[in-house]
Amino acid sequence: MKRLAQVRLLQLASQAFPIGGFSHSQGLEAAVEAGCVHDEASVRRWIQDVLEHAVGSFELPLLWRLAEAWAARDEDALRRLNEWLLASREAAELRSATVQMGYSMRALLEVLPGFPAATLATLRLVPEPTLPLVFSAAADAWDIAAGDAATAYLWSWAENQVLAALKTAPIGQGAGQRILLDVGARIAALVERAETAAPPLSNFTPGLAILASRHETQYSRLFRS
Repeated sequence: MKRLAQVRLLQLASQAFPIGGFSHSQGLEAAVEAGCVHDEASVRRWIQDVLEHAVGSFELPLLWRLAEAWAARDEDALRRLNEWLLASREAAELRSATVQMGYSMRALLEVLPGFPAATLATLRLVPEPTLPLVFSAAADAWDIAAGDAATAYLWSWAENQVLAALKTAPIGQGAGQRILLDVGARIAALVERAETAAPPLSNFTPGLAILASRHETQYSRLFRS
């Protein structure tokens, strides 16, 4: 990877990238409220399960397909994949989270100097751009390989999950880093597997869907999802 592409990749994966990810727990806060997540072991299990059965099995292969569509400049495929992502969000908050972050990232790319006008024009044609769509657009524009972009996307998600857990579950910073070590190894394995054979799209996580739906009426909460 070229040095500049590496720097752009770090920028994309940074928690300082202002797209509002910090305001979403993606169902984790509801799991804490329900008692499913209550210590280091259960936080690790929750993040690994969601990674394995939702993010890594749906958004990861979707990112691969999006990268191919951007490379081919296939606008129909880009819109179709974006619609698949929207259709996969079982709870209103999960759907609004990916749209809000996608919209925020698109708005940010609009004001960054030198970002390709053609890519922005394509993004403007999508009324509800999801985060994976816009993230993959930035990766394509900045010459970041699909595997590297997918790794950064999964890492950013996992890091945000740990930060959400630090605010809602009784774990400390050391526990958070131990969890990231374990989850990071799993992310590497998932991306390496996807590089050899793109897995089918799968998003069967009824427990996550139920808890995310419950969060919509949760009385006391810190996060929007």
